Amino acid sequence: MPKYRWLSLTCMWVLLVLLSSSPSFASTGFKVDVFGVQDGLPQGSVISLIQTRDGYLWMGTLGGLVRFDGMRFKVFDISNTPGLNSSEIVYLFEDSRSNLWVGTQSTGVLLIKDGKVSSLNDFDKGQESRLVSVCEDDNGVVWLYTADGQLARYRDGRVIRVPGRLPPSLYRSVIMEEGRTLWVGMDHRQVGLNPGAVAHSDALPPLEYDVRLARLELLLASKGGGYWRVADGHVQKCQGNRVEKDLGGYPWKKLPTCACEDQQGNLIVGTLGDGLWWLEADGTFTQISEKQGLSHSYLLSLTMDREGNLWAGTDGGGLNRIRTKNFKAAEISSLPLTVQSICEDAAGGLWISTKGGARYLNGPELKEYGPIQGLASTNGQSIFVDRNQTVWAGTDGLGLFQLQDRLFQEAPGSADIGRKIQVIYQDAKGVLWVGTEKGLARWDEQAWKLFPIREGLGVRALANGTHGELLVGTDGGGLYLFAHDKFTHFGTEAGLAEEKVSSLLLDGEGVLWMGTRGKGLLRSKAGQWTRFSMDDGLASNSINYLLDDGLGFLWLGSYGGLLRVQKQQLAEFAKGKSSSITCRVYGEADGLPSGECTAGSQPAACRTRDGKLWFPTSLGLGWIDPSKIQRNTNPPPIVIESVLVDGRSQNTNGVRTKLPDTITLKPGQERIDIEFTSLNLAARDKARFQYRMERHEKEWTDAGNRRIASYPKLPPGNYRFQVKAWNEDGVGSTADSTLAFVVEPPFWRTWWFITATTLLLVGIIVGIVHYVSTQKLQHQLASLKQQQALEKERQRIARDIHDQVGASLTQVSMLGEMVESDKDVPEEVEAHGQQIAQTARETAKALDEIVWAVNPSNDTLDGLITYFCKYAQEYLSVANLRYRLDVPQNLPNTPIPPDLRHNIFLAAKEAVTNIVKHSKASAARIRLHLETDRFVLDIEDNGKGMADMDPARAKTRNGLSNMRKRLEEVGGSFSIGPGAEGGTLVRLSAPLGNHKFDANRKAV
Repeated sequence: MPKYRWLSLTCMWVLLVLLSSSPSFASTGFKVDVFGVQDGLPQGSVISLIQTRDGYLWMGTLGGLVRFDGMRFKVFDISNTPGLNSSEIVYLFEDSRSNLWVGTQSTGVLLIKDGKVSSLNDFDKGQESRLVSVCEDDNGVVWLYTADGQLARYRDGRVIRVPGRLPPSLYRSVIMEEGRTLWVGMDHRQVGLNPGAVAHSDALPPLEYDVRLARLELLLASKGGGYWRVADGHVQKCQGNRVEKDLGGYPWKKLPTCACEDQQGNLIVGTLGDGLWWLEADGTFTQISEKQGLSHSYLLSLTMDREGNLWAGTDGGGLNRIRTKNFKAAEISSLPLTVQSICEDAAGGLWISTKGGARYLNGPELKEYGPIQGLASTNGQSIFVDRNQTVWAGTDGLGLFQLQDRLFQEAPGSADIGRKIQVIYQDAKGVLWVGTEKGLARWDEQAWKLFPIREGLGVRALANGTHGELLVGTDGGGLYLFAHDKFTHFGTEAGLAEEKVSSLLLDGEGVLWMGTRGKGLLRSKAGQWTRFSMDDGLASNSINYLLDDGLGFLWLGSYGGLLRVQKQQLAEFAKGKSSSITCRVYGEADGLPSGECTAGSQPAACRTRDGKLWFPTSLGLGWIDPSKIQRNTNPPPIVIESVLVDGRSQNTNGVRTKLPDTITLKPGQERIDIEFTSLNLAARDKARFQYRMERHEKEWTDAGNRRIASYPKLPPGNYRFQVKAWNEDGVGSTADSTLAFVVEPPFWRTWWFITATTLLLVGIIVGIVHYVSTQKLQHQLASLKQQQALEKERQRIARDIHDQVGASLTQVSMLGEMVESDKDVPEEVEAHGQQIAQTARETAKALDEIVWAVNPSNDTLDGLITYFCKYAQEYLSVANLRYRLDVPQNLPNTPIPPDLRHNIFLAAKEAVTNIVKHSKASAARIRLHLETDRFVLDIEDNGKGMADMDPARAKTRNGLSNMRKRLEEVGGSFSIGPGAEGGTLVRLSAPLGNHKFDANRKAV
């Protein structure tokens, strides 16, 4: 090594020695947290302090009444609390009925009961009537003592004043000694009363004791019986009028102002200017002042919460929380040093490897090793004491060193095993192993042997296997089993979740634990690997070192703090009996020099023979006795503090106002924000919550330390919100906090609207079905009618053919036979031939009429009238009758049904035939009239008329009867009567269906 480098390192070491020789900072054993105006306090003077039964911490300040849940301050003053007539709160007390008694600076006594603030008007308002002390006797009677000496009791909702006023005094106190005595304290006198003697009357309790004192400064009832008295320069524990224990003179120099007891019943006294004084079990007092982290040495109030935290209200310095530290910091240097490795020797001393060399600590003895002692590297990696008590030191770049004759020298033969020594380990057989960047090295008491794994793969951790083999953890190559000088690899294919191994530990139960860089903690038992990560409740995924405390807990060093996890809980998780784990995280607040645990060395943490655990951190060395850890076993109370619907609070937000059992959301209200808290005053940032909205969510939502649940929109229905919590030590709440919600539907989703809509829909469906069915039936009926009409038409055609064509053909056949029989009579043959010709012509005409009637192209008004007029013209011409056709030239092509066309034609034909055969007329006239919705056909002659025809007979004649019937069948009408020229007028009227004519006889 170059000379200048040795000189530089030596100078640096001398500087460190000089610095470390200066007085080291003392460890107080207490952690003080300060809460001030910047955290939400309205004002820095906390005059009164209590913890109520529900778990809240309440404070009286000159800026209002303050509630604290360990996380947030809530201020109640005259601006937001009806009935609170002053914001200057100087005294607080909670009775057994959870009523809160409030003393104000200038407006008398207030009682907060069931969320309502009321003033007790029995006391005169003013500066001297302020409440200075309250207590409650065994009968539930509350005793009130004011600054002006007025003593009163509150029972059954009324105030009973004790007659007169007690003598002037600067100090006034009223306490109830457990048992039977009510003590009233003044500057120079202490009076004992027996309230039980007048429990059911308004009489003054009888006087039992009257103790005269030179100067009484504090009275405090003790939870364990008796009371504390600070008077005449002495601290005394008393029972009745008897002093049981005198702790001697005051250790403080300033005026005592407040007092409380810790959980063990030890007295704590606060002073004006001398901090607070905590009585230890040995009878001595420990002072906590500004030198120990207190924000202010002027104390106005003290209280001890149920979790063992001491809360101190200061005169201008805000609120202080004082906690006993679980960890102690080892004083190895006046400057923070990064500690890498710790190992105990046979004498109980600790060898410590730091970034500044090495230290040896044994009780008060502290020795330092650096360049002067031969340890040239300032980057110590690992230190180890083997079974022969030889001390080995590994460095980061200068190789392996061995302590010989109080000096560190390079280990013999170690030049080739590597220069970066991170792991030193001795197996169960006593063989010494070293892990380097080159691989695994073994010392056989004479020489070193190197076993490379593969190029560039360094050894990071070593541990004994269950069958005598050596387990080797590497940085990027996974786990190797080394036996008989051979390596067997276990990587991701063997179930490892990560191949970057940082630490290994085989515990006494045969379970292998593996720390990884980035993938959490691994556990292997019977070949089954289980991984634990932050997703499962672990506080960090990078595990730097592992330590078993022998009490069932595994300690994990990480960059995110020192973690403690119960091994049984990890085993249950591995068996699938639980879905998460609880991890306790320790850091600076718990007494560790730093929350960042160092990495890259073995051995790292150490458990000494006396059971203490030692942990290396980036800023020093911390230790703890795990058997004396005070776990927080208090189930954290859970409170749903407020509910906001669309941003509006659903309670009065007043002091001690409870939410209703059920919150109802009207239609149109949507977003719900539920604020809840866990009254865990010890570790506000380490509480953990889960919540769910029953009937809306099946699974619980893990909220971490977040204390609000939001639901943008809930469907209409009934719900129940549930929330549960765990404290910093994994103790869960005994019962979930719940709140019912009713989300009312809009009117279109109400039962009556849905019922009405359903009935309407059913009615519509029934109507549609009925309509469709009716239409289908109508279509079927129309089809049947059409088929019936078709059948009828076929029958008519068949009848016409049979009646007309068939008869004519029969007649022709008979005439032919007659021609055959009369062939010898020419005259008969000729007559028969003429008759055959005539019959044939009539048959042809009948066939023409049948074809015309059947042809659908003739189903128009024009077709009907044209055909009839043609027929009438031919027929009348043959009969030598004059005729006149009075028909519009351009008849509309209006469609008419075939049956109407057929019946009208036959009726008109019958009328023309009657003219020729019966009327003896010389002329006939046919007229067509077109009306708006029908047409009228008049057939008139100039014959003899109906004068010689019996009207009754006319109605019964077949021809006329048939004509009338035909018209009625098609919805028309038939009439017969005298004509204009004396003859007969036959009128046939028929409808046109949906077709109509305008004034110009055009279809519309």
